[in-house]
Amino acid sequence: MADSSTDYWYPTAAYLYALHLDGPALAWEYLRRHPDYRRDWLRRARRPRAARQAAQRWGLRLLEDPALDARDAHPLWFPDHHGVQLYPDADLLPGAVLFKLWRIPGEKYLIHDGTRLVLWVRWPGYCLRLAIAPGLADGMAYVFALRVGAAPLARAQAPMLELNQRVLAGDAVSMAAVRPRPKLSALQELHTLQALDATLAGASLREVAEGLFGTAVVASDWHADSAVRARVRRLVRRGEALMRGGYRRLVQLPMSEQGRSSSYAKRP
Repeated sequence: MADSSTDYWYPTAAYLYALHLDGPALAWEYLRRHPDYRRDWLRRARRPRAARQAAQRWGLRLLEDPALDARDAHPLWFPDHHGVQLYPDADLLPGAVLFKLWRIPGEKYLIHDGTRLVLWVRWPGYCLRLAIAPGLADGMAYVFALRVGAAPLARAQAPMLELNQRVLAGDAVSMAAVRPRPKLSALQELHTLQALDATLAGASLREVAEGLFGTAVVASDWHADSAVRARVRRLVRRGEALMRGGYRRLVQLPMSEQGRSSSYAKRP
């Protein structure tokens, strides 16, 4: 058996960033691995008019470089059910929070997609995508709007309320120092992405198991009906399903058939 320990997908530490990704960021991680999407990205320069149509087929406003993981990429989903829209406050109240770009803590990115200006704000545990209305200027009081039914209201409001508190407190240091404990579901996403990369690279199920759980675990429990083998099978199937259209559920996009369905996993 070939030694897989030097393959790019083998070190689990390379996937630790996935523990703190939200739904849209995880969706990008699965989409950027799709072979057909990567081909559309390479063709964009030769077919610029078709690039926007291709982006919309994948659920994006613009094609994004699949070489960038969720820490560096800024995919703009269409429609964006998780985004927050900022407008000038037409009914100004005393003590209203003002929109001041440079007082917003965390990493900030401004992107224009040809229709709107979008501000990305990231800090540990949160990622906000803020669509800025044309009339909103720095120093103005603002209100934020959410699409009805896009997400549970409490979950959608939490990042904005947290952002307002941080802006008022001017507390950027603690935001960088405190990171919430990952949930078990986040660990499942980490293992799914690692298993997907391994199968795309041609690894067998046993090689995938050794990368995820270690050679000692596999050596002691690897047979036709073993729990480890069944778990790896589930992870591989889940990764392929998310890559081939399932990622749309993570951003609440309509389901659409994309690409050809095939299995990459080799039998051990």
